[in-house]
Amino acid sequence: MKNRHTPEIRFPGFIWDWEQCKLGEIMDVTSVKRIHQSDWTNKGVRFLRARDIVAASKNEEPSDYLYISIDKYNEYSKVSGKVSQGDLLVTGVGSIGVPMLVTDDEPIYFKDGNIIWFKNEHRIEGNFFYYSFKNNKIQKYIRNVAGIGTVGTYTIDSGKKTPISLPSFEEQTQIGTFFKQLDDTIALHQQELTTLKQTKQGFMQKMFPREGESVPEVRFPEFTRDWQQRKLGDLSEIRRGASPRPIQDPKWFDDESDVGWLRISDVTEQSGLIHDVKQHISEEGQKKTLVLNEPHLILSIAATVGKPVINYIKTGIHDGFIVFINPNFNIEFMFQWLEMFRPKWQKYGQPGSQVNINSELVREQDVFLPSLEEQDKITEFFKQLDGIITLHQRELNALKETKKAFLQKMFI
Repeated sequence: MKNRHTPEIRFPGFIWDWEQCKLGEIMDVTSVKRIHQSDWTNKGVRFLRARDIVAASKNEEPSDYLYISIDKYNEYSKVSGKVSQGDLLVTGVGSIGVPMLVTDDEPIYFKDGNIIWFKNEHRIEGNFFYYSFKNNKIQKYIRNVAGIGTVGTYTIDSGKKTPISLPSFEEQTQIGTFFKQLDDTIALHQQELTTLKQTKQGFMQKMFPREGESVPEVRFPEFTRDWQQRKLGDLSEIRRGASPRPIQDPKWFDDESDVGWLRISDVTEQSGLIHDVKQHISEEGQKKTLVLNEPHLILSIAATVGKPVINYIKTGIHDGFIVFINPNFNIEFMFQWLEMFRPKWQKYGQPGSQVNINSELVREQDVFLPSLEEQDKITEFFKQLDGIITLHQRELNALKETKKAFLQKMFI
């Protein structure tokens, strides 16, 4: 296939071919003078590690911050120079190839060898430079030079040989601005989604009774009776799922079957409300498991422990789940209660160990229940809130997919 010299999608007015080169041909690619752990302090100039860059790429705060004194910074920077606005720092170990654009001239220092320093000096427009490292061409190069089947490393020498395609500075600016605005929009949608989820958590704390109380803090005005304390095992038959063995045998599965096979990956991807699954179980496999032909409340007791689930499709249930059979409650109400209660299953685990719950522990768990009418009202409230959250999640996912597509079509 002939190499392209222009991308599939361009802004109007730009017609010239992009120039291809290696980064070491147009800028200094280096690192910094090594600093000793004894030089770290609790204030001063920020000291970056590869994991700090990875955290920043996910809009997460690092687990801790490290600093060096301003005196050490000035001393060491005399040797290697100072990181400047528009420079790019790229992880060379761990999650390799993760870029961080330096957006100001605030002093920073970093761990030598673990981070590659591209001294841009405004040769490439900053945002364009950053998003070039998000494009598949450079990421594929980094994966290839890091080696297959080894602990990958992206080195200074590899950094110098990194290929890049460059349009005019004006076109770089338009492309960089476009992706920055797209990322800002994604960040805004992410914040709105986070706020909605936090709002739901707040309502859950107020619309279910606190420990030691028999009524919640917030209620619909037409309901005034106390909620009744019951055990889950008194409200429903609780049955554990079953798995055909050995589970790797392909005879248990059939893509043409209309009966799904519920896995924890389906649960996490759909927030526990299951409308489709990736794997389906064969007629032979159905004889070895628990098949649900209508919606049931399900609870994970392995892997993602304590996660409530409702199946809206026919599906087989393996032995990492328990199922509430013939419940004397609104299953969607109890789904929300179990979601609220989920962190409290931790009391059954030793500190630092994996939580372990079983059918008997669930049967003995106390729960306060209102009338079915109040359960229905609360269920409807949370269903509407969940619908808004789902809509925002879909919009966010669509934006991320749009960005991914543009990255492939607006770069070479």
